[in-house]
Amino acid sequence: MMEQAELCFPLLLNSSCWRPTPPPADNVLLYFVLFVISVLTAALNLLVIIAISHYRQLRSPTNLLLLSLAVSDFLVGFLVMPVEILTMYTCWVLGDLMCALYFFIPVILISASVGSMVLISLDRYVAVCDPLRYSSRITDKIAIVSVSLCWTCSVFYSIFLLYDNLQHPGRYNSCYGECVVIINGDVDLFVAFIIPIAVIIVLYVRVFVVAVSQARATHSNVAAVTELSMSRLIRKSELKAGRTLGVVVVVFLMCYSPYYCLCLTAGDILIGSSTEALMSFVMYFNSCLNPVIYVLFYPWFRKAVKHIVSLRILQPGSCDVNILERDT
Repeated sequence: MMEQAELCFPLLLNSSCWRPTPPPADNVLLYFVLFVISVLTAALNLLVIIAISHYRQLRSPTNLLLLSLAVSDFLVGFLVMPVEILTMYTCWVLGDLMCALYFFIPVILISASVGSMVLISLDRYVAVCDPLRYSSRITDKIAIVSVSLCWTCSVFYSIFLLYDNLQHPGRYNSCYGECVVIINGDVDLFVAFIIPIAVIIVLYVRVFVVAVSQARATHSNVAAVTELSMSRLIRKSELKAGRTLGVVVVVFLMCYSPYYCLCLTAGDILIGSSTEALMSFVMYFNSCLNPVIYVLFYPWFRKAVKHIVSLRILQPGSCDVNILERDT
């Protein structure tokens, strides 16, 4: 009886996986930290969604792209992370087909999140490098179409990546109670990591170059400002552009590199294994950092959070509040 109680499906005897044991005491802190990250990811991105959706003044093309990023990251924190935490020490009881279907969710969401980051980089590139034509080139309609294409491509990409697992659900499970799928790590490495990071780096390097050139142009044209103050202005512009580039690229690389290093070493990735689960959580952490990088530094977001937390958002006409005006 004791041996049967330790199986995921005791009636299946040797064809059933061993039931995962509860985490030892020294791992409780790890699970608590993962839970906090999951809650924080969902909460921060939900604040972004509420702010941009509620306040009419925030419905700009740039913020529509931020909204797309926040939606994908919110669902990562609300759906994907909790399931990953639970399945670390529980059996999969929903069957092989549901196992294959479940993994469509994280693939779609991660792809949409990365795609939204690329769109935001492109938006900022046009805003800095072609500011005179920005309003005519980047409209609400263009932003909505771009976001729709991003999510549509993410769905088709997930189907392509997991098609074999959907055709043969449970093909890579070694026993009942296990939920693993396999994907082509080389394809995923190229499509979901190398191409996006290359695009982001190229765009932000261009933004950095333009920002520095504009600062130097200001230096040559404003004679009334002293040499010392202008050198400070140039350094400020360079540091601002460099900080944006550095935060975006370094954080993206730090969160995604461990998982894709696994792709390089393993080729095909066994999704659902313990190693993959740990690397995935590092990657999911990027969804928690995205609202910090892209939104929390914006004054309008801090003001919107005050309105939401204080429930002023429930007052009549609150959607027309001048949220972009700083409090005095």
